[in-house]
Amino acid sequence: VRQQREIHVVMGNEACDLDSTVSALALAYFLAQTSPAPKAAFVPVLNIPRADFALRTETTFLLRDRGIPAASLIFRDEIDLGGLHHAGLLSLTLVDHHVLPGADAALEEAVVEVLDHRPLERDRGPPCQVTVEPVGSCATLVTERILQGPPGVLDRTTAALLHGEHGVGVSWLNPSPGGDGDNTAPLVPAGTILLDCINLSPAAGKVTPRDVACVSLLEERFPELPARDAVFGALQAAKFDVTGLTTEQMLRKDLKVLSSDEVVVGISGIFEDLETFLHRPGLLQDLEAFCQGRGYAGLVAMTVSFNERHEPTRKLAVYSRQEPLRSTLCRALEEATTPSLLLQPLPSPGACVAAYAQGNAVAARKKVLPILRAAL
Repeated sequence: VRQQREIHVVMGNEACDLDSTVSALALAYFLAQTSPAPKAAFVPVLNIPRADFALRTETTFLLRDRGIPAASLIFRDEIDLGGLHHAGLLSLTLVDHHVLPGADAALEEAVVEVLDHRPLERDRGPPCQVTVEPVGSCATLVTERILQGPPGVLDRTTAALLHGEHGVGVSWLNPSPGGDGDNTAPLVPAGTILLDCINLSPAAGKVTPRDVACVSLLEERFPELPARDAVFGALQAAKFDVTGLTTEQMLRKDLKVLSSDEVVVGISGIFEDLETFLHRPGLLQDLEAFCQGRGYAGLVAMTVSFNERHEPTRKLAVYSRQEPLRSTLCRALEEATTPSLLLQPLPSPGACVAAYAQGNAVAARKKVLPILRAAL
């Protein structure tokens, strides 16, 4: 601000999963490499406090594997976006989301571009450039963008990060004796498209032909990329490793927030079976403390687990001490038609929790969020 330096921030969503992180890093790098005589500094921002980064186990695993130190990353609590915008110095590109949460509403007028793979919930007029396409991973859209740019910008590290969201960097499967600076070393993947698209498995209902094409193009251009199964297996294992996490940490690990004028509701992705989660000691007290501490009127926990064929099993639980809100959310989920979730009630640990098996296993959280948002 003191030097009147313009800052162009590329930022993912507040869950800060691997797709959001890699999309922000790769697109900011691409823009910095290709923008003609840039006035602005291009800065990828991870949309969580630094203290929460350790909970993003698949992301920390992948970046560490690619030799990208956490000290080189910039987190949301380390940059004053409001101050930059107030000074007229902020441009904002959103990846892996296109609606800023209510707390960031003041930043809306700084948004110059959007890349997202969720259904469009609000229109943005010119001059904002909008790319919203129904692909499995936002990293696919970033990969397409980079591949359309000047040749040579896509380097080994960036390709490995994008591929892994398609898989993950597995140094113990593909050792890299020279480290990232040694161009003769074998390429260790890290990945985004593979993880986000459940290893390109059709049963999971997330992959599209464009995701498959991007993975194939990356593998064609960088034949040293490791086998998809190895990449995906390592990333998936890291993502689902909740060993030693408290209930509060599990709820925070993959958290999104919905708010209306009256209430705020948390939506947590949980990486273990719902019955196991609901039997955690002291769960109801922990849920209440979590909601009270953050000002949430309720919480929806969505669990997912996979069999050996990468087919998902999904379950969800709705928690609120306010019966009218709990009933509203449950009714919206039970009666939803776009898509229908095919819910079946499950035993619950208390009256303030409603639990369900979700018969429609391809309806991931991005399909459920609009249902809940409409209900609020």
